[in-house]
Amino acid sequence: MIAQLTVADLIRPWEKKIAWLYDVALVLGGSLLIALCTQIAVGFPVPWTGQTFAVLMVGALLGSRRGAASVLVYLLQGLAGLPVFSHGRAGLAVLFGPTGGYLIGFVLAAYVVGCLAERGWDRRPATTVLAMVLGNAVLYGCGLLWLACLVHLLGRPLGNVLAVGLYPFLPGEVVKIALATTLLPVGWKLIRHFGFDKRSQM
Repeated sequence: MIAQLTVADLIRPWEKKIAWLYDVALVLGGSLLIALCTQIAVGFPVPWTGQTFAVLMVGALLGSRRGAASVLVYLLQGLAGLPVFSHGRAGLAVLFGPTGGYLIGFVLAAYVVGCLAERGWDRRPATTVLAMVLGNAVLYGCGLLWLACLVHLLGRPLGNVLAVGLYPFLPGEVVKIALATTLLPVGWKLIRHFGFDKRSQM
């Protein structure tokens, strides 16, 4: 597929110095959005949050590199002691705790969804669903792998991994995927309706 502009690219300045500042602002803004959505948290030790929705939307809106960079900045904020992780937590202990694999998976998931958005997958409902499912698969794959390692080290049954780290969150993920599938294609329809996509034809 031919690479296409993401939503963030539509208003990106042409001048290199200004474009660089624009990209930095987007990355910082994306990290703050993830941090805010993370504070919507229910459950422990692996909480249900608005975090995954924010991560995948940031990837789709900003593209692969800026999306992944936003997640990396978010993780650095938490490692530096800012209370941006779920339940207002921070520090290295969170990265090595039960949610550590999910946090690393966020970077990869944002990159994957961003790559797909750069190929126009966020412009139609069917491909948006598939992009979000693939992003979630990457995210949960990393999280469950790390969780399985911790469970194994503790000498507990591996069957608990899916019961704790996946099944409780599937209904929420379905809702978030449905929301993204509504917002992204509708957003592109509005963009085309008002002619904001003309830059992609230049």
